[in-house]
Amino acid sequence: MSLITCSGISFSYENQTVVSGLSFQVEQGDYLCIVGENGTGKTTLIRGLLGLKKPSGGKLLLGDGLKSTQIGYVPQQDAVQKDFPASVYEVTLSGCLNARGLLPGYNASQKKRALENLKLLGISDLKNRSFQELSGGQRQRVLLARSLCAAERLLLLDEPTTGLDPIAIEEFYALMDVLNRERHMTLIMVSHAIREAVEHADHILHLSQDGSFFGTTEEYAASAFGRKFLGEEENDR
Repeated sequence: MSLITCSGISFSYENQTVVSGLSFQVEQGDYLCIVGENGTGKTTLIRGLLGLKKPSGGKLLLGDGLKSTQIGYVPQQDAVQKDFPASVYEVTLSGCLNARGLLPGYNASQKKRALENLKLLGISDLKNRSFQELSGGQRQRVLLARSLCAAERLLLLDEPTTGLDPIAIEEFYALMDVLNRERHMTLIMVSHAIREAVEHADHILHLSQDGSFFGTTEEYAASAFGRKFLGEEENDR
């Protein structure tokens, strides 16, 4: 059974439909990038997958035993309180909140998980630094480490490279490749960088005012959507 199945799903705000009749599936181990113009419902869809927004139509099913507590989330940097008064370690460890439940404090296993994720992302040396002192790229790594404390099977990311410099963007996509190919983490990422999405992901979901496309990266590159938008991005360089 698929990890996620969306069948004719729609989302609306105040009777205004922003996503209409969308159908796609995500299997365990997939790397899906959601691309498209602004205002086509990409972030709304992510909120729906997180259970924060109810569909106005269609069906959204979590399958294969997937639980909401097994899903990690990296929000847009604009949605993050950059002056949050906590250390890197404290922010990372807070990703274990759902697993902790109502128990006081964190157990040894959760603390170990936080330290392992800091090491995985190459920021162990920042453990005791204040989150508010970090650069954009460093903050994004901390948020990713935090999400990995929550994620066991699925990681959702909403425009995670916005505001990062080219080197930080390249490093971020390399980390995604490691998580997907070596740790077999299922990834669903909203991205404005269509060319990078095609280079790294194995499936593309393109949302547009004129419809949508879902398929493999190869199918997308050969489609009318892919030819148009990949060509536009190339012309912008």
